[in-house]
Amino acid sequence: MELPLLPLRGVLVYPSMVVPLEIGRPKSLSALEQAMLGERLLLLVAQKDTREDNPGEDDLYRVGVVAEVKQMLKMPSSGAKVVVEGRFRCRVLDITDSDDLMWAQVEEVSEEAVTNGEVTALTHAMMDLVEVYARNSRKLSQDAVTALSAEHPGHFADTVAANLDIRTKEKQEILEAFDLTERLNRVSDILSRQIELVEIEKRISGRVRRQMEHTQKEYYLREQLKAIQRELGETEEGEGETAEFLSRLEAMEDLDSTVREKIEREIRRLGKMSSSSAEAVVVRTYLDWLLELPWTVTSPQQTSLPQAEAILEEDHFGLEPVKERILEYLAVRSLSSELKSPILCLVGPPGVGKTSLARSIARAMGRAFVRASLGGVRDEAEIRGHRRTYVGALPGRIIQGVRQAGTRNPLFLLDEVDKMATDFRGDPAAALLEVLDPEQNHHFSDHYIETPFDLSEVMFVTTANLAHLIPRPLRDRMEMIAIPGYTEEEKLRIAERYLWPRQMRQHGLSMDQVRLGRPALARVISQYTREAGVRQLERELATLCRKAAREIVDGRYERVRVTTQNLGKYLGKPQVYHPTAENQGEVGVVTGLAVTDVGGDIMAVEVSAMPGKGRLTLTGKLGDVMQESAHAGLSYIRSHQSHLGVPENFDESTDLHVHVPEGAIPKDGPSAGIAMATAMISALNGRPTRADLAMTGEITLRGRVLPVGGIKEKILAAHRAGIGEVIIPERNRRDLEDLPAYVRRHLKVNLVQHMDEVLAHAFQLEGEG
Repeated sequence: MELPLLPLRGVLVYPSMVVPLEIGRPKSLSALEQAMLGERLLLLVAQKDTREDNPGEDDLYRVGVVAEVKQMLKMPSSGAKVVVEGRFRCRVLDITDSDDLMWAQVEEVSEEAVTNGEVTALTHAMMDLVEVYARNSRKLSQDAVTALSAEHPGHFADTVAANLDIRTKEKQEILEAFDLTERLNRVSDILSRQIELVEIEKRISGRVRRQMEHTQKEYYLREQLKAIQRELGETEEGEGETAEFLSRLEAMEDLDSTVREKIEREIRRLGKMSSSSAEAVVVRTYLDWLLELPWTVTSPQQTSLPQAEAILEEDHFGLEPVKERILEYLAVRSLSSELKSPILCLVGPPGVGKTSLARSIARAMGRAFVRASLGGVRDEAEIRGHRRTYVGALPGRIIQGVRQAGTRNPLFLLDEVDKMATDFRGDPAAALLEVLDPEQNHHFSDHYIETPFDLSEVMFVTTANLAHLIPRPLRDRMEMIAIPGYTEEEKLRIAERYLWPRQMRQHGLSMDQVRLGRPALARVISQYTREAGVRQLERELATLCRKAAREIVDGRYERVRVTTQNLGKYLGKPQVYHPTAENQGEVGVVTGLAVTDVGGDIMAVEVSAMPGKGRLTLTGKLGDVMQESAHAGLSYIRSHQSHLGVPENFDESTDLHVHVPEGAIPKDGPSAGIAMATAMISALNGRPTRADLAMTGEITLRGRVLPVGGIKEKILAAHRAGIGEVIIPERNRRDLEDLPAYVRRHLKVNLVQHMDEVLAHAFQLEGEG
């Protein structure tokens, strides 16, 4: 007989048994389909190795079962579920393995019904073993035992073997036992062995249960022993730990009664616990935090104004508003001890020294310094801590910083406060509201500590690059101090006094070995750096030191002198290009002033007039506000064209194209309003504008000039570019006080209130509108 062959993994089917199977392998599915085309008969043979996914002839046993497919259900995932019924045992004579299907030549093994005395005795003995096994094991229920029938000993042996939790190899041996007496003996041996294993498991289980009862009894006796030892005045290890915590608590003087009661309660809890329990570890860690916090420790502060001022001047050049604010606080603090610590926010571009300034403030005030970076923090628990119910819970960064400082009045720097984020774990900026509010932070509550801690004496200093990114409620609680970018003159002084000596010292060089001239240093600043701060400048100076150190160590020079002539040898070609003023005025071109992240800059506004239908084209990657300024300027020109000298009805016959070069750089803001309006008027009336003039200001529809920001940076950029005269709004007059004296001497500043005044300066026509 030739039948399609279906290999089985981890399961074995006996004759007269109905078994559900799941089929997923391609060859098995092909065998099933072939069987359904014929008499629905399959050869079921077990695999020797269940890990083999594509078994061959040598991987299969030589005795199997011919089964009939009773039901078949194809699955959407290309598999199938079938219900098969074993028909009879068979020997496998030959196997033919093709690419998609396996066939087998089989020979049926007939089973004769033997009913002699030995078979009957073996059957009754096995029935008794089955009942014993069912009573002692949960793997075979009493209902299954009742369903077994001993009328057919062969089928009875097969059914018992199928219900036993044994290996596939042993089940295969029973399948290959064609002699009924041998089969009954094999099943009886396996049953006896299984009963012995069940009894061993019961003994082990009883021993474990008794051990648990013993442990509980031992714990009870130990607790009684602790009580007796307390009565006798004796202590053990756990009591010694409790006594240590109590002694540390006694050493904390002037501690608030609420906090003391909380700590005492936790110490008593720890004394009642087993020292090896997990809860004891949690309580022990909690007590360590409570006892190490500086509840009453205050460090003395520096109140000498001259000494504090000297420290601030020694560490930082410029930054007068910040230094003045600190000295004011110290002055009031020396008169009154009830003053609450200020909460300062230093706002400025990267590299201007905000973090180092906070460290200098701490040194000037004699306070401990603690820093916590909030950049990228998304979890509210980073501020308030985790509750003790969580595994690995810890206090938030505020309490951790105070513990690290060891005093309740440190200077706490919260760095990058504008770079916090919000997600499903909460809003850390909202958690900071209580920390930075002087009216609330005297009883700040951390989720881990669960006891209010007084933060009113902590001086908080925060830093940010952009103030508008700080949430408004948080910004309202802080005193904002703007730190603008440094001018080139300030950078020169900072490099001479701080950066160059520090880099020389760090690179092991002396001033006699390397000389850097002032002109060369100025060229490093102007041609190799473009930043508001001095971070890139310090990197360039470090490069100079490394190059010079190599030349000295190689023996090429004993002394290195860096000048403007050989600067390129050390730093390469200049990396920064600064725009300069035009040589002569042109029609439709006006020099505007702008502020970027790296300071002030000049920008050309170009306008071309061409025949058309009155359309306005704006290019140069202009933002919405800048585009609106251009439209406002055009509307002003259209409403005042009669006295501006522009052609009548130009809005119907002339197209205007406004372009701001360096189009890859985004530009926005209203400060280019008067520059774009002046350039459009120049393009329409054909008059050239002055090349040595730059301007900034916002324009209204009535031609009024409104104030703008960044006046200091813009005028410094104009001075650097060789501009001789600038136009700024009259309401920005107060900003001129921030200009260095050398700039005021070399640059003429015109203050205007209306576009008529702007045009008078731009076209050199005094008295003409």
